[in-house]
Amino acid sequence: MGSTSDKISGKANELTGQAKQAVGDATDNRSMQAKGAAQEAKGDAQQAKGEAKDAVKNVIDKS
Repeated sequence: MGSTSDKISGKANELTGQAKQAVGDATDNRSMQAKGAAQEAKGDAQQAKGEAKDAVKNVIDKS
């Protein structure tokens, strides 16, 4: 995946995870809360991966 794809997928996972957590909070469903937190963390990691790819590309482009 390219850096932009990673960032977009990451943001989507982050937002979906937050929504799942909110539903879990509203319904007192601990399993849903945990799944949401895990998905949000996955999204954060995907976004960080995209940022890292951009940083490496920028270093290579400056060389």
